[in-house]
Amino acid sequence: MPDNTTSNRIVHPDAPSGITKPVAHTSMPNFGLVIIGDEILSGKRSDKHIPQVISMLTERGLSLSYVHLQADNRNNLTKLFSQLFASNDVVFCCGGIGSTPDDHTRQAAATALDVSLSPHKDAIKLIKTRSRQIAQEKGIVFDINSNENQQRLQMGYFPQGAQLLPNPYNSIAGFSYQHMHFCPGFPVMAHPMIAWVLDTYYAQWQKHSNFVEYALIVQGAGEARLTTLMQQIESNYSDVKVFSLPSIKHPQYGAHIELGTKGTSPQALHAFEELQTALTNMQITFTIVSKPTITAK
Repeated sequence: MPDNTTSNRIVHPDAPSGITKPVAHTSMPNFGLVIIGDEILSGKRSDKHIPQVISMLTERGLSLSYVHLQADNRNNLTKLFSQLFASNDVVFCCGGIGSTPDDHTRQAAATALDVSLSPHKDAIKLIKTRSRQIAQEKGIVFDINSNENQQRLQMGYFPQGAQLLPNPYNSIAGFSYQHMHFCPGFPVMAHPMIAWVLDTYYAQWQKHSNFVEYALIVQGAGEARLTTLMQQIESNYSDVKVFSLPSIKHPQYGAHIELGTKGTSPQALHAFEELQTALTNMQITFTIVSKPTITAK
């Protein structure tokens, strides 16, 4: 449950009394992404969240651990959210927080948390303000009791205890509960919201870990020949992963394997040096292609 102590409240652009931060992680968390929408799975629209979220995380020295693509199915969303809430991972959910019959995210999150879906006073206030602006733009009389405006107000109903997530595009808020953060499916709205969350809640982990990655190109040797070597290096360095990425047609290297190490420094460097020595002893030629890239676990 969120920590509601006064000392944990922070300034929020749309909440006069501030909001409550989730309980801080004691070690580097995993960062996950959930993309929701039948239109993505049917191919009617192409996903734009994955590359942008990866870019935002990388800029901050963080990395994406996993992605879930989900249809607009309330039962399936509820099951997934239950697992993710229990994981304590940092998860960004994009899509399904509207008020039409095919939007199930808010309801599924409430069910997963076993709490009620209730109006959030600040979110409702923002929607009323936006509705009034729309009426002025259209040159019509504002009526909060109109069917359209009453339907729009449903977007201000969040799981009980949720915190407001600011939407700088049109002020229709998303919501956060613990370390799960729910945004609209529109990239123009979701991406600034995700950036705000990263810089407000997880600044302490940005560029926190001295995590590096080294890579080289191997030609003329298959993965089967390299597997034992990869396993041996990983057994020698518990905090290091050895990766291989084969390519069949490359404009510069042709058929090759990108082979490398990643992990905390200096272990990853030692492992990479051992990898080079072993390849030389195996009479396998290689070309070093990357310098260390500072990221996070």
